[in-house]
Amino acid sequence: MTQPSPPPPAGWENILNRDEVILWQGRPDTALALTLPKLGSALFGIAFAGFALFWMVMAARSGGFFWAFGLIHFCAGLGIVFTTVLGGPLRRRNSWYTLSNQRAFIATDMPLRGKRLRSFPITADTRLSLTDTTPGTVWFATQPRRGNRGNTGNSRIGFHRIPDAPEVYRLMRDIQRTERQADRQKDTA
Repeated sequence: MTQPSPPPPAGWENILNRDEVILWQGRPDTALALTLPKLGSALFGIAFAGFALFWMVMAARSGGFFWAFGLIHFCAGLGIVFTTVLGGPLRRRNSWYTLSNQRAFIATDMPLRGKRLRSFPITADTRLSLTDTTPGTVWFATQPRRGNRGNTGNSRIGFHRIPDAPEVYRLMRDIQRTERQADRQKDTA
């Protein structure tokens, strides 16, 4: 006879299945993480804003308000810089991760977008991978995305930049192992 599952923690009552139990909860690291592609985008934004500023100064010398047309380009350049540099840390600061014995949850509370909770099943067929850096990332899902030029691809989904990534990866592998054993028992019964 199996033991009944403990009651879900406060706030999870209408989210978890009856036999679902939380195994791990955590949050991502919020430090700046500049990679080479992000650095390239930030430099492009600086150059874009710099040229717009130069253009506005030169246009202002001729008098009138023609210089103001450069403001949109200046703001776009600054937007590229700030989104590239601060977008990741802002997204991670407003994210929470939960792993149950059935699903991985990603909760976000972003300014202007509001609260969002997404769940991804962890099954025997789920393709897991671990980026074992400090902090590490555990990848467990993909979703289709559309590029800005009409091309399509897949975005990887996971618990980004968590300090205990190897342990969370092991927990997910244990979930898969348990499911495979249950499937084998069903097949032999």
